[in-house]
Amino acid sequence: MLNDLIVFKKIKEGDVGTFEKIFRQFYSPLCMYASSITGRKDVSEEIVQDVFYNIWKDRERIQVLRSLKNYLYGAVRNHALRFTEHALVERQHQHEVLQNDPETEQSPHDLLEYKELENVVTTILNKMPERRRQIFLMHRMEGKKQKDIAEIYAISIKTVEAEMTKAYQALQKGVRRSEDATPSKMRAKCRNYDI
Repeated sequence: MLNDLIVFKKIKEGDVGTFEKIFRQFYSPLCMYASSITGRKDVSEEIVQDVFYNIWKDRERIQVLRSLKNYLYGAVRNHALRFTEHALVERQHQHEVLQNDPETEQSPHDLLEYKELENVVTTILNKMPERRRQIFLMHRMEGKKQKDIAEIYAISIKTVEAEMTKAYQALQKGVRRSEDATPSKMRAKCRNYDI
């Protein structure tokens, strides 16, 4: 921990060499970690680069209360979860627009494809442990904050974050698996939704 404080002090003072050393040391493991949450290597690389960019940009204001490794992994996890949640919101919005827009002509084939995707997501959610599913639905559908969910279940915010991460990973993995069993048009549609 003392070594981490010294490293952060050097970065705060603008020591580029120290910053580059940390970047090289943690870049690949952080990319793999982000990829395990998002399911997308390209996005994961952007997330890690953004985290390091923000650290350098805001280096004078950063307060480090834990180890360097924990700080970096926490920042990447939060960024990856935000990306995954944003992708889910976009998919839901596109789905609602297509269903509710009277001007949008939907072929029976399109409706079937959306129904299949919806069924896959529902199946994945139903297979999750009850607490994980409830935490995910409270956060995503009811808009509850992680802090409020932690209070409801009398658990730590870290536990809520871990359950959300596992829920997103299960959804990513399950939808990707279903892509392999669907026609090419459906696979293309799933890719458009960033699943």
